[in-house]
Amino acid sequence: MDTRQLAAFCAVVERRSFSQAAEQLGVTQPAVSLQIRSLEKRLGQQLVDRSGRRVEPTEAGRRLYRSALRLLALEEQLLAELGEEAEGELSGRLEIGASTGPGGTVLPVVLAQFQQLHPGVHVALSVSDTQRVIEQVARRELELGVVGAARRHRGVVFEPFFRDEVVLAVPRGHRFANRSVTLDELKDEPLVLMQEGAGVRQVIDDELREAGVRLRDLDVRLELGLQESARSAVIGGFGVTFISRSAIDADVTAGTVAVARVDGLEPSREISLVRSAGRAETRVAQAFVEFAKSRLT
Repeated sequence: MDTRQLAAFCAVVERRSFSQAAEQLGVTQPAVSLQIRSLEKRLGQQLVDRSGRRVEPTEAGRRLYRSALRLLALEEQLLAELGEEAEGELSGRLEIGASTGPGGTVLPVVLAQFQQLHPGVHVALSVSDTQRVIEQVARRELELGVVGAARRHRGVVFEPFFRDEVVLAVPRGHRFANRSVTLDELKDEPLVLMQEGAGVRQVIDDELREAGVRLRDLDVRLELGLQESARSAVIGGFGVTFISRSAIDADVTAGTVAVARVDGLEPSREISLVRSAGRAETRVAQAFVEFAKSRLT
């Protein structure tokens, strides 16, 4: 069976669009349509329903999709193994994405150490919000993802990677610095939040709900994107923020930021590894995961 046809079919099912599938595959839309028609003719069954606004797989198409993923994964694994150098030295490219928390602090150092250990490997890290990383892994634009919130998506699987402590960061000399504060004290302090969708914000929202408090009960003055924006606001003295401890370690050491604890809150989050469902990992990806876990756990 022509795996190019299967790859085109899987892309159409995943994107629910011929045009978006063509964009993902780097070919024209007519080329994708021809591949699907040829596959349907060969199998003697209609595989996708083109009558609605979005392309949907038929029952036969859903069955084929599951099997096609396994076949494409085996092909990818075979090609990766054949492409490895005979002496076993790692080589190739590692495409990995991360949300702004782990992608801005912990992961770059681990990736740099891994690449130094394996100079034949080219590492490419892209940093964006959690949802985009998950979607890119699902579309196989990235081989691995590292995110701070495991959001359900049928195209990916998650596994624990490492734990990340979340703290309350305050400006240098702030009255909260280096002590525990109550929730009532926190309510009177200008709070900087990360945008909705940020993993840290989700963790804090959950922690506050368990303590009987909602974000709207606090004095939220600013919502400033992701971790780097919130960190900058705290350094500038514009409020306090909940943030990953690893994101401000250097600032704490330099004395530009201090840390406080909030009574009743013990926020931390599981940083998750994201893999595409049904995709066989390359040897490079497997080696990186083993290496990273040995450094982070």
